[in-house]
Amino acid sequence: AAHRLVEALCERDAAGAWSITVIGEEDRPAYDRVALTTHLEGADLAYPAHDARVTVVTGERVTSVDRAARTVTTSAGRVAAYDALVLATGSSPFVPPVEGRALPGVFAYRTVDDLDAIRAYAEGRTTGAVVGGGLLGLEAARALQGLGLRSAVVEAAPWLMPRQLDEGGGAMLRRRGGG
Repeated sequence: AAHRLVEALCERDAAGAWSITVIGEEDRPAYDRVALTTHLEGADLAYPAHDARVTVVTGERVTSVDRAARTVTTSAGRVAAYDALVLATGSSPFVPPVEGRALPGVFAYRTVDDLDAIRAYAEGRTTGAVVGGGLLGLEAARALQGLGLRSAVVEAAPWLMPRQLDEGGGAMLRRRGGG
């Protein structure tokens, strides 16, 4: 979302009057999370480089906002002033609060680093399980298959992609699927 916003701002600033700073917690600039699974196939997910109006700060997260002073402070102690502030916080993976979630071999599926860890752990293994049958869960299962693992998807709802499909759509999918 932040990357798309920066693109839109740069397109609208034909005079080049704006200076934009993007601060991100990951150690790499923004990348295409929608195509995350293709990272395992060797795809470069990085968005094209920004222009000179854009400063990208990686490996730091904003820890405080001082609205009166119009500044943000990062985890590294960097203080950045702003005229307008957009908080494009992204999302955090939901990891069910179940016993064993911190054991080796249990991963979130959210970042390039997550996929690199999954790839390393998958070497020499034959099976994997994915908790969550939403869009990202199905992508994770596809990624495991791409790594040569048999994968199973565990979903609490009575059909896959429960947030993407309402009950009527889910019922229709069940009928067409024969059960």
